[in-house]
Amino acid sequence: MAIRQYRYLHFDVFTDRRFGGNQLAIFPEAAGLPDRTMQLIAREMNFAETTFVTTASSPETDVRMRIFTPAVEMPMAGHPVIGSAFALGRDRRIGAGRNRWIFGLNIGPLPVDLEWQDGRLVFVWMTQRVPEFGDPQEAEPVARAAGLPVQAIRSTGLPVQRVSCGVPFVIVPVASRAAVDSAVPDARALRALADASGTDHFSLYLFTSDRAGAADEATVYSRMFAPDLGVYEDPATGSASGPLGCYLVRHGVVPPERAGAIVNLQGRKLGRPSWIHISIDTQKGAEPGPFLPPAIARVRVGGTSIFVAEGRFDVDPTFLEASSS
Repeated sequence: MAIRQYRYLHFDVFTDRRFGGNQLAIFPEAAGLPDRTMQLIAREMNFAETTFVTTASSPETDVRMRIFTPAVEMPMAGHPVIGSAFALGRDRRIGAGRNRWIFGLNIGPLPVDLEWQDGRLVFVWMTQRVPEFGDPQEAEPVARAAGLPVQAIRSTGLPVQRVSCGVPFVIVPVASRAAVDSAVPDARALRALADASGTDHFSLYLFTSDRAGAADEATVYSRMFAPDLGVYEDPATGSASGPLGCYLVRHGVVPPERAGAIVNLQGRKLGRPSWIHISIDTQKGAEPGPFLPPAIARVRVGGTSIFVAEGRFDVDPTFLEASSS
């Protein structure tokens, strides 16, 4: 039987320059690929994530999309949603000028809002779930896992806290950009934290709002570590940026009147600077208090992406049959 070819597109996401942002491989016509083959292809591509697009499986969505890291399938992720929208726009699957598209993900329908200029897609906003906040966590084991002195966390006066807008992240406040950059996670300590967390998708998300000496316009500066997902460090994490924005508003780091224009700079330490835009809508009239912030009504994460390359992946039909059996 003839080898089957599956076309893929390579985009850099959360950047407007090639070789920045977070790499993504998109298979826009992935029908016929079994789960195991998708996982093996994602491992072979070895980007933080790879997406596989097929026909919609429910009437309220436009397409079905699966998202894989090199190690696991994800229920939802940010840069794969943003980058895949750009890929489908480039392929004209999303018609020029259309302002909304709905992906069917493992967590259910996820809408994106599209901005166009001269018939070209220039910006995409994804809407995430409203946040779920966990209890504050002890700083010392988290500092040990992150390879940081505990004072670098405690001196911020902010809690270590798990927050989820679809995927949970442990949000870790750090005193300065230099301290964020100095983090060298300890694999054993991370493993212990992951085991104790009771979650299938454990990640540490370090951030600082310190701007001392910064020459950029970022509201916050961040790094993300998720070795259990097959991604030691991620250059850009949209699914963590929604929770981060909610955390910033909840704890008064960003006041509600500025919550619609948060900019998160991630990936600079890796040489792949990524600019992630966050917009948090709060309900008017809600009064802040201890762990009772202005109620969060909508969470959006957005950015741009740039096309890098196109290729074809050969798959032996006998392997597809073996994978699906």
